[in-house]
Amino acid sequence: MNRKDEESLRVRSVPNPPPLPVALTRSRQESTFVARKSAVRKYCCAPTATKNTWDCLFDEGYRADISINTDSGGILYAHASILGVNSPVFKSMLSLKESRARGRSGHQNSISISGVPPEAVQVFIRFLYSSRYEEEKMKEHGLSLLVLSHAYAVVHLKRECEWQLEQRLNVENVVDIFQLALLCDAPRLSLLCHRFMLKNFKPVSATEGWKAMKQSHPVLEKQMLKSVIDEDIREKERSRKNNERKIYVQLYEAMEALVHICKDGCRTIGPHDKVLKEDQEPCHYAACKGLESLIRHFAGCKLRVPGGCIHCKRMWQILELHSRLCANLDVCRVPLCRNFKQKRRKQNKKDEMKWRILVRKIVRSKSISGAPFFSFEST
Repeated sequence: MNRKDEESLRVRSVPNPPPLPVALTRSRQESTFVARKSAVRKYCCAPTATKNTWDCLFDEGYRADISINTDSGGILYAHASILGVNSPVFKSMLSLKESRARGRSGHQNSISISGVPPEAVQVFIRFLYSSRYEEEKMKEHGLSLLVLSHAYAVVHLKRECEWQLEQRLNVENVVDIFQLALLCDAPRLSLLCHRFMLKNFKPVSATEGWKAMKQSHPVLEKQMLKSVIDEDIREKERSRKNNERKIYVQLYEAMEALVHICKDGCRTIGPHDKVLKEDQEPCHYAACKGLESLIRHFAGCKLRVPGGCIHCKRMWQILELHSRLCANLDVCRVPLCRNFKQKRRKQNKKDEMKWRILVRKIVRSKSISGAPFFSFEST
């Protein structure tokens, strides 16, 4: 056996390598994670153990490199890197202090946060570490935390404070929250407070918060009083328009009922050539009953001339209004419809304009196209 045969035999005797592992199909969750890295990074939910670690780091102050002075001589220890990462204001302050303290050995930076309770400062700094807070602490120091989050540009805490304060609005605290929302540039919160005060003005104006605002911010109090007056005017205007619309809707329904009575008949009244059944179904026109009694009175009244009887005068107006709304004069069975159409030519422009405006408002009150009886074209 020559050398070439030996090599070929050796190659044949070598076992084939195992197949390469099949590429695992990505699960839906993994695909979402890869496709939305930025979203996952932004909304990453850290486990409780990690948050506890950050809380522990703040509580123990391990290797803290900055001290925070609060009111009443309180001192908190924190880490400049964590403060700087979570707040651009802290980052700027600490960078300035670091540049000034360069060259000094053994010097520890310190900052002061005053004007709010020391406990509120502690809750605020803790939130920068673990993004957590206790519900009771938020209830107690919600206003102070809103001020701190606004002053140090901690946006996620500010939004949380706004939401928490929105849920706790009441007569006693709404004035304080309103003033603070204006100072802290919280437009949604200030708008909700403003609406709440307009809706509950009497009890709110009797609170101590309102009295304090009257002394410290008289201009703001005057603006609120003006808003109350304006809102009252708007409410009266809305009420007036609603009442007007109800009248126009009633007139429209009366026109429908009149056509119904004169064309099909209703219960005990109808056209002379129509046989009325005793067992008719209940009429679905609400104005039929009142209009039926008015027609009966009109038929038997001795003072039926216009200007005589007040009920007959109303009936004359209804008939004329129908003639102005009627779009099918050739097939209309309402009495005097054609007569009123001809009479319109002799009316002066002022009366004609008044009728046109009334007709348009009636038709618009129902938002209809006019078919089959009423339309703008007939006006």
